[in-house]
Amino acid sequence: MKLLILGGTVYLGRAIVDRALALGHQVTLFHRGQSNPDLFPEAEHILGDREHDLDRLSGRSFDACVDTCGYVPRIVGASVRALTDAVDRYAFVSSLSVYGDPSPDGTAEDGTLATIDDPTVEEINGETYGPLKALCEAAVRDAFGERALLVRPGLIVGPHDPTDRFTYWPWRVARGGEILAPGRPERAIQLIDVRDLAAWIVNLLEMQQSGAYNAVSPPGMMSMESMLCACLEVAGSDGTLQWVDDAFLVDHEVGAWIELPLWIPEDEPIARGFFAFRPDRAVSNGLTFRPIEETVRATLHWARTRPDNHEWRAGLKPDREDDLLRAWRDGP
Repeated sequence: MKLLILGGTVYLGRAIVDRALALGHQVTLFHRGQSNPDLFPEAEHILGDREHDLDRLSGRSFDACVDTCGYVPRIVGASVRALTDAVDRYAFVSSLSVYGDPSPDGTAEDGTLATIDDPTVEEINGETYGPLKALCEAAVRDAFGERALLVRPGLIVGPHDPTDRFTYWPWRVARGGEILAPGRPERAIQLIDVRDLAAWIVNLLEMQQSGAYNAVSPPGMMSMESMLCACLEVAGSDGTLQWVDDAFLVDHEVGAWIELPLWIPEDEPIARGFFAFRPDRAVSNGLTFRPIEETVRATLHWARTRPDNHEWRAGLKPDREDDLLRAWRDGP
């Protein structure tokens, strides 16, 4: 295939390009050249900003385009309109956040999508991210119709993650000592390894698939405890897990999801159905999931290559964790 990747040098885009090149596909990256510009010298690179420079793709044709970096409907709309006649199939990487009211019994692709009062809003935050992604999907469908492929991942994890939302856990567990583990040990979590997601997206394009897909591990496949135990095993850590309940964490104003990755208080409205998305359609179309131990091992190996002064974007600061554990032990 001749593939056009919008982005392609960061995280998921990087993994998609890596997979496509390994399979012998011809890859063109359209990006600004600001992140990892020296990656993939064997691919074609066209530098430009998708908001202003799409004319640099004029006269070109591709079997498929993968859009890994679309967040604002106006910009995505401009991209799909510019590429409608140049690209046979358009794969848009969306998010499970597009669902406005996920069900605790499981949400499939026909779930209700989130809406926003003012569709011209372009500030991306916790409230607007999902609705804006839903509007981006609509722009792709309007332009490409049955040639649109909409991929809705859950939490993407693995090597080269710039968010640290999963990397914190293998790194923290490897450090050892007493480890603050949040909530109920048996609480289910969902995630997807970036390499599994990338390989599957390329495979869907090879098969000329379309439509919407939830891309995340099946509900109940993994718990917080099983993930942390995998971290302990892979790291060979002497750490011990100290389970701390939701009420304590809320009382001590611990920030859900970012300050303490993969944790959201279960009685919060946002937690309703948060780890119960159904990937049945994706699984029936080839999505597979590697053992969590492989994800932890690769993530930890990569994390150890970063500078010692790496500024973490997620996870408890050591002093903050120590204070919380001390308060938990001391009790009320």
